[in-house]
Amino acid sequence: MVKITYLGHSGFLFDDGKYKLLIDPFLTGNPLAKASPEELKPDYLLLTHGHGDHIGDGLSIATSSGATVIAPYEIATYFENKGAKAHPMHIGGSFMFPFGEVTLTIAHHGSGMVEGDSILYMGNPVGFVVSLGGKRIYHAGDTGLFYDMKLIGELYPLDLALLPIGSNFTMGIREAIKATEFLKPKVAIPMHYDTFDVIKQDPKEFVEGIKGLSAKGIILGIGETYELG
Repeated sequence: MVKITYLGHSGFLFDDGKYKLLIDPFLTGNPLAKASPEELKPDYLLLTHGHGDHIGDGLSIATSSGATVIAPYEIATYFENKGAKAHPMHIGGSFMFPFGEVTLTIAHHGSGMVEGDSILYMGNPVGFVVSLGGKRIYHAGDTGLFYDMKLIGELYPLDLALLPIGSNFTMGIREAIKATEFLKPKVAIPMHYDTFDVIKQDPKEFVEGIKGLSAKGIILGIGETYELG
């Protein structure tokens, strides 16, 4: 059994009872976040891209907890230079970690970190296919809809897909419904909505929209946990 806890925006904590994986921990500065960076002690930290609302508190969490950062090469190198442990990867690559396999997928978005009056190039944005506790989870990251999601679903049969629905910066509800059709996960959970006014959405529309597909739609409130059994 894997416990999936929603931290808000695109942040999740995966826990199989032995390993804890944290993804995109945007907590400080997030008006809806309930958890504090200090209380999270992950073994691994996965970062989809270099925007501040996804890297978030990643550096402080990684350095204080000793977590290994799994990220595209440019982000991993940035974190290593700041004193964190990191395992660099890139799109299309897979690696078997002690907890299971991680594969990086494409994501249609940007990736840059603002430092002062400059934007640092942070490589390509990605999604993650993660195997943990006998389950396979797809975190799409920030992305628009793309047809190769069908290939992701075929190559990596999914127990769970975490999909952005906020629109403006990512897929909206219409596109996330089509993504669910392509991916064919057993469960689909919406993310990346409501944090800011520009991405306000009703997740119930997404859940209603995927009725009739193979996936069960689940809405997680911030701080709530879903047990993927």
